Amino acid sequence: MPYDPLPDLATLSLAEIAALNAARKLPPVEQWNPAASGDSLMVIKADGRWFHDGGEIKRPAMIRAFAGLLRREGDGSNWLVTPAEKQSIVVEDAAFIAVDVVRTGDSLALRLNTDEVVLAGPEHPLVARGDPDMPALYLAVRHGTEARINRSTWLQLVDLADADLAVTSQGMRFSLVPA
Repeated sequence: MPYDPLPDLATLSLAEIAALNAARKLPPVEQWNPAASGDSLMVIKADGRWFHDGGEIKRPAMIRAFAGLLRREGDGSNWLVTPAEKQSIVVEDAAFIAVDVVRTGDSLALRLNTDEVVLAGPEHPLVARGDPDMPALYLAVRHGTEARINRSTWLQLVDLADADLAVTSQGMRFSLVPA
């Protein structure tokens, strides 16, 4: 399942980002509720690496395919969901890592470690957790999953922030540090 990596995030317009996201055509996992379930023997480590039965999955296309099937339930459990079966998957921290950010118009576009681009805003809010001395920033991605903002991306956001360490995107204001 090969794919072409995205160009430099800073070169994309909002329209190009929207077109790329529409072209991805993710499966409707929110509509699937299979009765059969099992254990995928998969783990997403806190640093964003994926493992199956102890071995690291290194093919980006395979990770992207699995990432499109992820769903996190209200109880915090994570699943790979297909129409026929759902399999549990261990997520140590967040399913994704945000590895780059750019301001495009009134929006913050964040690139994930899966080469997806998510626009922070009403559907994808940024949430600060932890404490002011050790903040952890997360971005809502889809189906309950989140991306942890890595340190370099957090520092990029600090450069874009106002004096209160808050950023705006799509008309919403997000604090970079927990209250």
